[in-house]
Amino acid sequence: MEIDCSTSDETAVETAAPAPLPVGTRLLHIGPHKTGTTSIQGALFAAKDAMAGHGIDFPAHSRHPMEAALAVCARSGMIGDTRPTEKHWLRLVELVGATGKRTSVVSSEFFADAPDDETIARIVDDLGRDRVHVLITLRPLAKIMPSQWQQYVQNGLRMGYEDWLTHMLRKAPYEKPNPSFWRRHRHDRLVERWVRVVGAENLTVVVVDDSDRGGLMRTFESLLGLPSGLLVPDPDTVNRSLTLAETEMLRKLNREFRGNGLPDELYSKLVRGGAVLHMKNTCRPAPEDARISTPAWALEAAAGIGAEMTERIGTMGVRVLGDPALLSAVPAAKSTGNAESAEPVPVRIDPEVAAQALYGALAAAAAVPARQAPARTVHQTPSRELVRVLGHRVLRRLKRT
Repeated sequence: MEIDCSTSDETAVETAAPAPLPVGTRLLHIGPHKTGTTSIQGALFAAKDAMAGHGIDFPAHSRHPMEAALAVCARSGMIGDTRPTEKHWLRLVELVGATGKRTSVVSSEFFADAPDDETIARIVDDLGRDRVHVLITLRPLAKIMPSQWQQYVQNGLRMGYEDWLTHMLRKAPYEKPNPSFWRRHRHDRLVERWVRVVGAENLTVVVVDDSDRGGLMRTFESLLGLPSGLLVPDPDTVNRSLTLAETEMLRKLNREFRGNGLPDELYSKLVRGGAVLHMKNTCRPAPEDARISTPAWALEAAAGIGAEMTERIGTMGVRVLGDPALLSAVPAAKSTGNAESAEPVPVRIDPEVAAQALYGALAAAAAVPARQAPARTVHQTPSRELVRVLGHRVLRRLKRT
């Protein structure tokens, strides 16, 4: 992938605990995705009352004000979900304003999807430009790519991992099938967009070290002036990634679902909000379960891009917490086991996992009342038409309930 690179001084790195931000700061954490956002959001929300006793407000009614961020960024969110409206954003702005002169923190990875400088300026102005400090958390692309791919599969993607990597890394303009990937994860450009609006002095970059499990929590505590140990991961909000088998099962379901023309709203309610959610909440991956692995060529490409991004961020004058060298490290490659790889490894779904996924879908539709059967019998109706009709009927019933 091509990028304009400039010769720069070394990035200034802070390894000691950072000093607290000034009292009254409105800390805006914009992610991006797959950089520990779910974990920190859950910890902040769980400690909401305790933080208030230390002068820190978390002005949101849920751990993640996703609808507000989607609305201000003019994003529709996940397929089949109701599009957020302006009132979601205005409500969050109202809650932030109600904190007065106290320090507050807002976190949503969807702020990273802001499409242009005008949108970023609106976000910052509405939250109080003279008080906003932007925080961007970064992880190596090699860690982000498999996690982001399976997340796209959870949103209906049908493309296999290696094929997806080829499109993202080798096929210009690197925007198909997911143009949002590089919007989020070309991190140098993400930092640059926000620096243009808020200034380098009002932006901090945190390089997440996966080997230090509590590191991100301690960084937030330091920046907010909270006692050490106040923020702890909330196990109920851990957004675990799918295993390779789980992802492949869902990817093949996506092919059948989309191939039969079923509505997106049905996918949202029964698949993502039913089958996948129940499966993730009830099934813990076993140590022997195959994980999604990235081939060596993609790891090397990701490390090269990481080095370019690190160099460019170093020219912007922003504060960097953590070790930027982590962004360009090349981890050891493992066999992918995907159907598209040269030497595919058989992938089998655990019957218990499949059963829980099926139950999740059924449970999501359990309250739907039965209705009169169609005029034609099942045997008189083509299967493709039957599936489409059934899907639309279930969707209508779900809406009524």
